[in-house]
Amino acid sequence: MRPIHTLALIPVLGVLVAPFFLNRIDPFILGMPFLLAWLSLMLVLTSIVMACIYFVDKRTGAHGQNDMEGAQK
Repeated sequence: MRPIHTLALIPVLGVLVAPFFLNRIDPFILGMPFLLAWLSLMLVLTSIVMACIYFVDKRTGAHGQNDMEGAQK
């Protein structure tokens, strides 16, 4: 596992651990209770983090043709 892959822990911890500390109704953000707004933010953040990991791996050549599972040699 590469060090950049540890970024994937941020959204996981944000969804699984943070609600224990952020479970409140006020303040409202965009008309949503705080916890719902937080989980929506984590959904968007997950996509951004996964895109960053993908592009860093692509730039360093980690997605080579021979590295993929089931690829023809």
